[in-house]
Amino acid sequence: MSPTRRSSAARYRHALVLLTSRDLRVRYSTSALGYVWSILDPLVMAGIYWFVFAVVFDRGGNIGERPYIVFLLVALLPWMWFNGAVSDSTRAFLKDAKLVRSTSIPRTIWVNRIVASKGVEFIASLPVLAVFAIVAGAPVGPGLLLFPLAMSIQAALTIGVGMLVAPLVVFFRDLERATKLVLRFLFYASPIVYGTSDLPEQLHFWAAFNPLSGIFALYRSAFFPAQFDGFLVAVSAGMSLLILAVGLVVFRRCERAVLKEL
Repeated sequence: MSPTRRSSAARYRHALVLLTSRDLRVRYSTSALGYVWSILDPLVMAGIYWFVFAVVFDRGGNIGERPYIVFLLVALLPWMWFNGAVSDSTRAFLKDAKLVRSTSIPRTIWVNRIVASKGVEFIASLPVLAVFAIVAGAPVGPGLLLFPLAMSIQAALTIGVGMLVAPLVVFFRDLERATKLVLRFLFYASPIVYGTSDLPEQLHFWAAFNPLSGIFALYRSAFFPAQFDGFLVAVSAGMSLLILAVGLVVFRRCERAVLKEL
């Protein structure tokens, strides 16, 4: 790699760190609870679903694995990363239109900084998962070593989806609301409150083509080794890379038109 390219990459990384830090500071500077807000939402959701399935309907032993609260949280926390990043990406250009037009850094940074800031929040929530795992007595297995792989695949998928929606929303404003509806549907279509193995057998194959299925299987294998499924992971990784490639192509082709539209 030439020095010019290295310096460009270094400038990009520096700008990404600055923008990500700014996002996090702005988000929590006026909040008295600060860090707590990054984990409060998934904890409340986890508590609701745990109460409904494990207490009201007494299904905690029939779906997923025990302890069910850990089974739920280990997928719900990365879902919050994905959901938050994709939702915010719909306004990646609209929110900072003046900066997008005036800066010379690659415009992909306006999506990547959202994915990065939500990723930092996800990492910050992991100690809470660890506390629940300890209290509930969930054993940690060698699958914990797969956490970085799961995060890498998820980052590729999230960036790819963000690159798709960010420019298209500039031309089709209704896509912002449509994206939120799709995310709401995807929450229940993804193995979060249940595992892929809980689905009817005829749906197992098709469930693999939801990239989140393999990602959540990787995360869960840290505490529940039986949740690891090589086929799910392979399909998830392949689809995530494909979506990333498609997202980058769409982003590049729309970039000039987006700048004119803003």
